[in-house]
Amino acid sequence: MTDARPSTPLPPVRVVTDSTACLPPAAPGTAGPVVVPLRVLAPDGEHREGVDLAPAAVAERIEAGERLTTSQPPPEDLAVAYRDAVASGARAVVAVHLSGALSGTVDAAARAGQRAMVPVRVVDSRTVAMGLGFAAQAAAACAAAGADAAHVADRAAQVAGSSRTLFLVDSLDHLRRGGRLSAGAAALGTALGVRPLLEIRDGRIQTVQRVRTRAAALDRLVALAVEHAGRCEAPAVAVHHLGAEDRADAVAQRLADELDLAPVVTPVSAVLGAHAGPGALAVVIADLGGHPH
Repeated sequence: MTDARPSTPLPPVRVVTDSTACLPPAAPGTAGPVVVPLRVLAPDGEHREGVDLAPAAVAERIEAGERLTTSQPPPEDLAVAYRDAVASGARAVVAVHLSGALSGTVDAAARAGQRAMVPVRVVDSRTVAMGLGFAAQAAAACAAAGADAAHVADRAAQVAGSSRTLFLVDSLDHLRRGGRLSAGAAALGTALGVRPLLEIRDGRIQTVQRVRTRAAALDRLVALAVEHAGRCEAPAVAVHHLGAEDRADAVAQRLADELDLAPVVTPVSAVLGAHAGPGALAVVIADLGGHPH
């Protein structure tokens, strides 16, 4: 697990999330979410993402022909996070995790929470990457402002529900093999010369549309992101990639120019990268407006 080391007292409500949130490094002196790593299963054993295995290594392994699978955190890892929160003075925990339709992490958190010494509220973000990350950060800020666990959980659900996660992959094979592609998206396949633009919708991977070229797909990705951001009161934007840093930086610059804001740019998490494959590129938009408690 990783956690910021704040210079101020920790709030009585601690926020726990998982490594698929793709969070950037926390600012010094802030009480960010506690991050519990998911696992990547490789021929040489099991790795904790972000601890034993970085996204760049996942891209290299896949390109070398390794078959990687993934696993949720053991409930004991989550239980340890809750015990550590209690030891640091927490009187409640809000656990915000990636979509329960894509992973058993939400269920593992609920099981671990039943044995915790303090109340644990589990929020299924119904999304991934910084759709989850923005929600966890907003929840942690809400907790730092003194809100109770119910309001912190509501804030996480509010921000997660406002988000839209759009992404492109170089091949659907990784998603199909991992069982993360919906039946509708899988039926479309990857026709010759056609690239699918995908999104997380209702907690699952769905196809937005098929585009003829990579350039056209990137243009459409940017256009849809700008359109969604325009409906947000206080938009926040992130760009993720796996082995496509130059493309990610170019997309981030286009979004910065269009929206007059600075997107967060981070590699996609190792677990998400294992399913999306090298070359994956994603844009996440969330609304940090509304009424945080």
